[in-house]
Amino acid sequence: MAKLGLILGDQLNLDNAVLQALNPDTDQLLMGELAAEVSYVKHHARKIALIFAAMRHHAVALRESGWTIRYHRYDAASDCRSFTDLVAAALERAEFEELVVSWPGEWRVLDEIRGWERQLKVPVTVLPDTRFLCPPAAFEAWASGRRELRMEYFYREMRRRTGFLMDGDKPQDGQWNFDHDNRKRWRGKPSPARPMRFTPDSTTEAVLDLVKRDIDAFGSLEGFDLPVTRTQARQALTHFVKSALPWFGDFQDAMADDEDWLFHSRLSFSLNLGLLAPQEVCEAAVQALAEGQAPINAVEGFIRQIIGWREYVRGIYWLKMPDYAEMNALDSQAPLPAWYWTGETDMRCLARTIDATRRNAYAHHIQRLMVTGNFALILGVLPKEICDWYLAVYADAFDWVELPNTLGMVMHADGGLLGSKPYAASGKYIQRMSDYCSHCRYKAADTVGEDACPFNALYWDFLDRNRKRLSGNRRMAMMYRNLDRMDQQRRTEVLERAAWLRANVESL
Repeated sequence: MAKLGLILGDQLNLDNAVLQALNPDTDQLLMGELAAEVSYVKHHARKIALIFAAMRHHAVALRESGWTIRYHRYDAASDCRSFTDLVAAALERAEFEELVVSWPGEWRVLDEIRGWERQLKVPVTVLPDTRFLCPPAAFEAWASGRRELRMEYFYREMRRRTGFLMDGDKPQDGQWNFDHDNRKRWRGKPSPARPMRFTPDSTTEAVLDLVKRDIDAFGSLEGFDLPVTRTQARQALTHFVKSALPWFGDFQDAMADDEDWLFHSRLSFSLNLGLLAPQEVCEAAVQALAEGQAPINAVEGFIRQIIGWREYVRGIYWLKMPDYAEMNALDSQAPLPAWYWTGETDMRCLARTIDATRRNAYAHHIQRLMVTGNFALILGVLPKEICDWYLAVYADAFDWVELPNTLGMVMHADGGLLGSKPYAASGKYIQRMSDYCSHCRYKAADTVGEDACPFNALYWDFLDRNRKRLSGNRRMAMMYRNLDRMDQQRRTEVLERAAWLRANVESL
């Protein structure tokens, strides 16, 4: 009797454990574009189109390799809306001895899968997800018994395990981390290296028409140019290594008012869909270093994002879910401002970042952490609201990567599990790392007054209202010393300004 293998929409890798476990001569595969997956948050139109187009191309490639595939195309009127519906319909059409699936990227999907044996009366095997270098069990073993978890130590272990940038047991060039060299402000030179663009073929055009016609989504599809096949993803990787990686390190934290990409790769889209493997991405960067085409600070900073941060947040996610999603250590309760969806704010950094997000389904890590994230943190937004926003608006956002980054790194709602201190900052940080402030009606140097940058008063207010929770954090000591140096009149003015900002946030 045949087995049925379910291929999830973000598991489009050819070394998928499901493909390795089944036989194309006897077994079948199942894929589906599902209304429930489209609608559980208001996803960006580009994100939906990217996933559907990549799925359809992947299905074609699998069929050409000899696989029999049952593929459900999106239909808003169909009764087949969820993964459970999809599998149940397949089981009604034919009898299968076993259902095989790879470990999903979201807890809610795993929870759904775990109910199928009882609900659908079929044996279910859940195999490891081969898109990652550190399985959840290995991360749990690393984390066990540690007083505190820190990405830097995990990253060093991953360097040793993979051998990337290692000289025996020592880091290449004697340093584990070149982050200090990667904080330059971009001042127009060198010219930005934009990501490689891809013209949609007929398959992708059909998906774009579907999304425009049938799906109520956030953001714009205009100019869709994302890689939707493994071949295109490989081309995008080669393009990045040659054109952008040499300067990625220096300017990885920089932001520019009129540039969406600078030297960032946009490879996270392909990595998180399985079109690229982390190993091959790192190998390409290491080869560029060996050939003298990129400096070590750029290559190390890039590899740290792949084998360090990416693997670390996934480890935290599976170690701590499902309770992790409900954490709110700072008791933040404010609603997310409506202009996060429109970009209609006079704060230039937020307006430009949200505008780029609406157009591209992308913003780089500092825009997410120190602009949209920082404002949500110091305003005190309810973590679930900002987490749902990040999950919806970015094409590379899946729960395993979005939730720890947003709830933990951005909002410090996990009490310091992911980051040792909140990434709260005043407008001075944004002024130092970008040219947004020179185009803004608000004054980065001012804290009070109607033209004062809202980040400034909200930053001091954040420290003041969270003193009991944060003042004992040694990494916050200087911040609290600076707060305590304010005389009482100045502090009153600042806190009054912050209270006005919170009450009038929709008009900023």
